[in-house]
Amino acid sequence: MGRLLDFLEGREMGADSRLTAQKRLRFKAMLRAVDGRSNGASLREIAQSFFGASRVASEPWKTSPLRDTTNRLVRDGSTIVSGGYLDQLRR
Repeated sequence: MGRLLDFLEGREMGADSRLTAQKRLRFKAMLRAVDGRSNGASLREIAQSFFGASRVASEPWKTSPLRDTTNRLVRDGSTIVSGGYLDQLRR
């Protein structure tokens, strides 16, 4: 309530302490991954946009940790888009 009151009264708002910088970056990555997927990008293409084509090509895709990370970003991002962001903000 403090930040809202500061805003309404024209005062400078303090930083939002609910999201760390790391969580904020992860949310951005999740939303980018979901956006790519909804626009028809494959998981490999999404991984290439995050990690670079040469890094993705440097190891077998089926067993790559980059594949697992990309899958989690798309999965968690889909949850966030479908209303799960409220649960994240409550933590």
